[in-house]
Amino acid sequence: MARRALTIVLDSVACGNTPDASAYGDEGADTLGHLFEGVPGLNLPNLFSLGLGGLLGISPDIRCPGAYRLTETSAGKDTTTGHWELMGCTIKNAFFTCASFPDDLVREMEMAGGTQFIGNKVASGTEILTALGEEHVRTGFPILYTSADSVLQIAAHEETFGLERLLDLCAKTRVILDHRGLRIGRVIARPFLGKDSSDFKRTGNRHDYSLFPEETALNRLTHKGVRVVGVGKISDIFAGSGISESHPTKDNAQGMAAIHSLWDRPLAGDEFVFANLVDFDSLFGHRRDPVGYANCLMDFDKWLGGFLPKVGVEDLVIITADHGNDPYFHGTDHTREQVPCLVFSRGVFDPGKMEFFSDVGACVERWFT
Repeated sequence: MARRALTIVLDSVACGNTPDASAYGDEGADTLGHLFEGVPGLNLPNLFSLGLGGLLGISPDIRCPGAYRLTETSAGKDTTTGHWELMGCTIKNAFFTCASFPDDLVREMEMAGGTQFIGNKVASGTEILTALGEEHVRTGFPILYTSADSVLQIAAHEETFGLERLLDLCAKTRVILDHRGLRIGRVIARPFLGKDSSDFKRTGNRHDYSLFPEETALNRLTHKGVRVVGVGKISDIFAGSGISESHPTKDNAQGMAAIHSLWDRPLAGDEFVFANLVDFDSLFGHRRDPVGYANCLMDFDKWLGGFLPKVGVEDLVIITADHGNDPYFHGTDHTREQVPCLVFSRGVFDPGKMEFFSDVGACVERWFT
């Protein structure tokens, strides 16, 4: 009988306590812990039924045999590093980061795109639109910026600059970086719409152009004949490597709907569905919005309550995260934290030792042996 596994990455839904957090300036960060302390009425009964409450010490009397805390061993605290390590590709040498990109690189990007850039500094996505969005619309020059993560982000107006032109510019930039051997984790196209700085809003047409990973559990699974299905930005994160089928989504609602749809279709063979739900991070963590973050968690928990009855004895479900983004912490960047890992199956299955991010991929591979 065909077997199926699902891993859902709740982007940034972490649980504090990383031993090396101080090395990243993140000592004291605790995304879930601070949310439960700070947001009255936060209630996640379905996640608690899988052991989250016991793991967090909120329901210490409840056994949680399938709930674990995972520690990241890779250097970094970004999406690419976290996802790659979850699938067994550990990053020992941190990706390139900077406060601004080198002049010669910027000139090469400008020549490739037939344009000029404004910005070229560290900024949050909302701040940069307020500061430079109107100048971009007036001049037609795209906005170049970065963050504490290894990302090169280019923002442009979908209508005045053009979405396809932006995507083409980002694709060319990825080629330039790879040709130079500059290990920047992701080039991110950040399209937006609106009339002025009071109205600018990023759209759901974001696209990530990732560095190509070394071999991961995804490659090994596909080589064994397991169909690997990416939901959300999974295919982007892995540059399509090891992905058999991709379902890009614009938000959590589309991601959860895609998982439901995939689960309802007949199985033609062994299948691994790997999903990222990004709204926790992009809409609420970076914007330091704890109430919005909590509501987003409760929306997912409600969906999970309707999904769990669909899980059969030949199914494995893992719910985890890729890094933290404590909405009560200073700044607007990711936080270096441990992540919860909830493993659920109605069949008899030993997930093995679950201690590090990479144990998730190993667990999935074990399921298909």
